[in-house]
Amino acid sequence: MRQIILDTETTGLEPADGHRVIEIGCYELEQRRPTGRTFHEYLNPGRPVDPEAAAVHGISDAFLSDKPRFADVAQDFIAFVGGAEVVIHNAPFDVGFLDHELARLGEAWGCLTDHCQILDSLELARRRHPGQRNSLDALCRRYSVDNSSRALHGALLDAEILADVYLAMTGGQVGLGLGAEETTGAALTAEAIRPVTTQRPALPVIEPNEAEREAHEAWLERLDQAAGGACVWRTLPAEERA
Repeated sequence: MRQIILDTETTGLEPADGHRVIEIGCYELEQRRPTGRTFHEYLNPGRPVDPEAAAVHGISDAFLSDKPRFADVAQDFIAFVGGAEVVIHNAPFDVGFLDHELARLGEAWGCLTDHCQILDSLELARRRHPGQRNSLDALCRRYSVDNSSRALHGALLDAEILADVYLAMTGGQVGLGLGAEETTGAALTAEAIRPVTTQRPALPVIEPNEAEREAHEAWLERLDQAAGGACVWRTLPAEERA
């Protein structure tokens, strides 16, 4: 199973308002393990970056002035994500921008879902943690993923952090290490299992009093009437009901 963890940075919030993609970061997993392969490009959008967006990612117009256009990297980008399951946090935002960029190149390029499958990790988090905050930073705190280097948003950095969060959230590998030191969900479960010693004290048996026995019998009578016959409890041998 090949997965690509993807993130973008943009000049603003709405492609319909002419905003463009200025950074694409992709991090590859194969069988839930990092391959070391990435795709990372800064892009010249041909328009200014909104000040509000620049405050989030810190990418300036001057920095982007000598970067390639999306058209220059589109073929390499599609080749990298092609045939994979692409995991994106709040996928409609990034997919909307990337579809807008592909549309600018012509109908032959199609849309992103023509080249790969999309999994929205935000929707996955909302199903697993309903009613809670599920931003990337909130998930990092919930799953103890280190995001201390995330002073500003960055597409490749956020993709790497999301990879850690996604692996933890889906219950498998937690770290992105390639060696034997990496921790898996199965290993964590195994460490949590402790054998029960035969030397432990006997568990106390608390017998019901007469009032509790009568209440139990009354409840069984009601159950017999509702079931139209003897309930399963009363068909058991006396020693099994003790």
